[in-house]
Amino acid sequence: MRGPTLFSARWSTFAVFFANGFGFGAWTTVIAPLKAMLGLSPGQLSIALLLMSIGGVIAMQPASRFVQRVGGTGRATQITGIVYALVLTLPLFSPGLAVLCAATALLGGSICLMDVSMNSHATYTEKLWGSAINSSFHAGWSLGGLAGTSFGALVLALHLATHFLLLPAAVLVLAVVLLASPHLGPGDTQKHEPKPIFRLPERAIAGLALVLTLCFMAEGAMADWSAIYLTTLGETAARATAGYAAFSALMVMGRMTGDFVVQRFGRAPVIGAGCALAAAGLIAATAFPYFAAVVAGFALVGAGLSNVVPCVFSTAAARASSPAAGISEVSTAGFGGFLAGPPLIGGVAGRLGMRAGIGVIAVAASLAAVIALRPNAERKEA
Repeated sequence: MRGPTLFSARWSTFAVFFANGFGFGAWTTVIAPLKAMLGLSPGQLSIALLLMSIGGVIAMQPASRFVQRVGGTGRATQITGIVYALVLTLPLFSPGLAVLCAATALLGGSICLMDVSMNSHATYTEKLWGSAINSSFHAGWSLGGLAGTSFGALVLALHLATHFLLLPAAVLVLAVVLLASPHLGPGDTQKHEPKPIFRLPERAIAGLALVLTLCFMAEGAMADWSAIYLTTLGETAARATAGYAAFSALMVMGRMTGDFVVQRFGRAPVIGAGCALAAAGLIAATAFPYFAAVVAGFALVGAGLSNVVPCVFSTAAARASSPAAGISEVSTAGFGGFLAGPPLIGGVAGRLGMRAGIGVIAVAASLAAVIALRPNAERKEA
């Protein structure tokens, strides 16, 4: 029965997703000013973002073991949320590229460790609830991302110091996590057979992992390079935040209705159609380098990707040897793309320009659509 305890567990989980997204949204608005403040070239910035990728992948591999060791998904979500809030401010205190790389590596690790914990808890809560509700949790993340981006845009528009951006964002993240923690409950405390810390995705979820990798390359591109792309088109830093804001807004709208859509059409069709829509948006943003067209294209990417992630996570959790293992394995692959995509863009942009960098991600999203839409037995099961 959906009693008060389960209801509070659902909304406290939603709050944790919101907090994670708020912190990340605030971080995305810091990247361009931080690049200018430290005098970094696109190639140098890509190195810092690559270290963020490496830190995330390293932290995500043992995440399923960490969840079991600390006593369940709820406890793991609480611990990783606190760590994430503390690490969020570190990039602001970087005097140069070397320290920035160390800070981004730690930030990437904290993001990914919290991601596995809270998504494992979300799938456990969804199972207890008895119907598809995972999209609503990810709507919380997107809503947080939109709020964090809006807060960052306001700070930039007021010409305040960058420190006024991440410091209060970290305080808010910490406050939400601490308030939500008592209501999360222990979550999934079931012990599963331990697997090697560093491993490839299980065969049953290998296709999902590849799709998520390619889609997360697009999502990472929106977070780290959408504003910079718009500044290369002559937009101000404050106005350039419209790209990620549009992406986040459409993602929120898609995820708010995602549970109904998934129940109506099934996870596999939603994944395939979402990848195709995201690819169309990136192609439009690349082919028509004008403010309105780029913002509209980024909005399509948000709409397309909105329910791909929750659908992939729910499917992987159901098909792998354990929910935490399934989420950890597809997340490792997916967030490898999420965090490796931005430095890839930086490397290409340094040689061929930002349009070419975004074009590479458009190709990745198109490939994800081809893989997701091909008829096979795995899609039927999804």
